[in-house]
Amino acid sequence: MIFEYQKHFARALAIATVSVILLAGAPQGGGARSAAMQGMEGSAQPFAIEYYYKAKWGHAEEFLALFKKNHYPVLKKEMELGRMLKVTMAVPRYHTTEDGRWDYRVTIVFKNAAIANDNFDSSAMIKQLYPDQETYKKEEQRRFEILEAHWDLPIKDLELDAR
Repeated sequence: MIFEYQKHFARALAIATVSVILLAGAPQGGGARSAAMQGMEGSAQPFAIEYYYKAKWGHAEEFLALFKKNHYPVLKKEMELGRMLKVTMAVPRYHTTEDGRWDYRVTIVFKNAAIANDNFDSSAMIKQLYPDQETYKKEEQRRFEILEAHWDLPIKDLELDAR
């Protein structure tokens, strides 16, 4: 079980490392990186990310219980701070093939893209919400142990009537 968590962490670390390397090598002035980053960081528009969770068979309800107990209160606090505008969760009505299966989709609408990517440190907030840190960490470890897959997908709305 821990191996699956380590695989997820290693994959996320590899993606982050490649992203840093690519961004570091991009031109600093007037290049594609500048335009892309200005569009993201300078935008006051809400920025949405969908987070997909695929639990191991038979563990979806356990995952949901742990999510609601330990993670959703943190997200609600961030909404109170004004960092997030909205947090919703959806489940599929029907089933799909196993390779396309997911159990929960959490959509977070951040105030803007800069806030969504600012590496906010929630550790003090978590310590305040969960004084029993040993139990909190054990339950969060379990929440990820029972996941088979997890992925994050930034999304944007398309204006269908625009030319």
